[in-house]
Amino acid sequence: MEAGLALVLGGIKSGKSAFAASLASKLGGEVLYLATADPGDPEMAERVERHRASRPASWLTVEVPFVSSWRREGVEGAVVLVECMTLMLSNVFAQVGLYSGRGVDRSAREEVWRRVEEEVSALEGLSLRNAVIAVSNELGMGVIGADPLTRAFVDLHGRMNQRLASAAREVYLVTAGIPLKLKG
Repeated sequence: MEAGLALVLGGIKSGKSAFAASLASKLGGEVLYLATADPGDPEMAERVERHRASRPASWLTVEVPFVSSWRREGVEGAVVLVECMTLMLSNVFAQVGLYSGRGVDRSAREEVWRRVEEEVSALEGLSLRNAVIAVSNELGMGVIGADPLTRAFVDLHGRMNQRLASAAREVYLVTAGIPLKLKG
């Protein structure tokens, strides 16, 4: 893959991370791993540590909550692996205040979507000069959420994935460790 965006989708423990890592390795050259996870509890900290341990030591890892907050100097030509857009969306929800009791009204949804657009635009800008692989969960195959916050998250996440897929040159869906190329 030359400069451009690839999107890797899948459920939790679907194998999407391993596939995205192998895709990045196959492209050759320097790999920059942008990690968006905020390990706010011990279980999440363990997940983050397992991910760190699984990456090649030669990869540069930068931990940032948002792609747009990362300064991109000196990475021309590097493969950039962003994991994961689902956690980035969760970071947006936290920043907008939706986890602290703010209602999920129309203005909150619009504010979240404006921030999502900024993040996708940042990825698109990065993909003009770099091969970018964005990893995101596929959440839309389950039941409808039981509460307004869950429903808003899943709805906005689905819109985000559609927006990413329309910008991407390649899109993959990984299920049970098997990648299926959907686009490109």
